[in-house]
Amino acid sequence: MEVGRRRAGRGATELRLLTYLAPGLPLALFEAVAERLASALGVSTRLACDESRSAPEPGECDPFLAREADVGFLCAPGYLWLAARRPPTVELVPAAFVFDDARNGDRPVYFADVVVPSASPTRTLADLAGARWVYNDPCSLSGYFSVLDALERLGAGQEFFASERAIGSHHAALRALESGAADVAAIDSNTLLLERRRGAARGVRVLASLGPYPVQPVVVRRTLAPALARALAPALLTMHRSEAGRSALARCGVRRFAPIARADYEPERALLARCAERVTSA
Repeated sequence: MEVGRRRAGRGATELRLLTYLAPGLPLALFEAVAERLASALGVSTRLACDESRSAPEPGECDPFLAREADVGFLCAPGYLWLAARRPPTVELVPAAFVFDDARNGDRPVYFADVVVPSASPTRTLADLAGARWVYNDPCSLSGYFSVLDALERLGAGQEFFASERAIGSHHAALRALESGAADVAAIDSNTLLLERRRGAARGVRVLASLGPYPVQPVVVRRTLAPALARALAPALLTMHRSEAGRSALARCGVRRFAPIARADYEPERALLARCAERVTSA
């Protein structure tokens, strides 16, 4: 779905942005980033949104290889899969969101908040045996892989949950819990924080918080013009220095962008490897 364009002058280079993170994270956040890049880099930007998943799945069409997208916002598994291709189709932009959650310690990290209905008697992760688990999609670190890793650490197998089902989004998972259609889900902590700030998600409680994990990465198409690719991080890292940029970020629960490196995602690479056998046999 194409969201809109930001123009920065006639004949300007067009930078195509693609987010997989809305509506879990507000679409307005990515619109603000598109606005910032247009003004800071003197380019025209076009933003598209894929609401069907958190990242391209392995073996599926790669929009960066196809040159359909230049900059992407996606969940860490997708970044790691795309970067592992030979040759890689994306590179990490060394700038990442710092969300306004006191647990983050002003760092570009987030959590997977394991939530259950408020009235649930469940008190520990082990108590979830036989529960109905729903998750946003199988590319999600917070919604899916964090739970698989938690089960691995518990020594639990595929039979631990009575059922498991992809439901399309974190918001849909919350609705399923509140309606009684599911017993447990893991929710992006920033999605949950923003929902509660607007008075929603009152019918669930946090059973446990998994993480912290490095926040969802920003990636750039590996074949993008090098000078333009190198200019992305400085433009993002200084976004909060203007009143307009700071206000746009704050409205979406973000303080600023902070530096991040490929090494910060190595624990997630190991997590995916630990989960690989379960995913393959599921």
